[in-house]
Amino acid sequence: QVQLVESGGGLVQAGGSLRLSCAASGRTLSSYSMGWFRQAPGKEREFVAAIDKSGSTTYYADSVKGRFTISRDNAKNTVYLQMNSLNPEDTAVYFCAAGAYVTRYYLMSKPGYDYWGQGTQVTVSS
Repeated sequence: QVQLVESGGGLVQAGGSLRLSCAASGRTLSSYSMGWFRQAPGKEREFVAAIDKSGSTTYYADSVKGRFTISRDNAKNTVYLQMNSLNPEDTAVYFCAAGAYVTRYYLMSKPGYDYWGQGTQVTVSS
């Protein structure tokens, strides 16, 4: 079992930046691939970014590519999502997730993850 807690969300103006953190406890984070997802009001939860266990491979949704960066510090049991050039369409609750899968297909989809955090709200004003 692993417990995940997100932090770093908040209100930011369009064009601004935020860095989300996801702290893990219970098991070492290096055992898991990690992902970030988001869910806007009235919409399905969607994939944002993922990173493999070692941090050597990353994946991004087309909508955030070039603006968001996922990274991990296994020594600190923490995963990050650096979000730049934010726009109002990025407004959502952001969730981190941990899973044992390693393939691209699973890292980019909700079924690939076994553990989820409670989420942190990101609001981008225009």
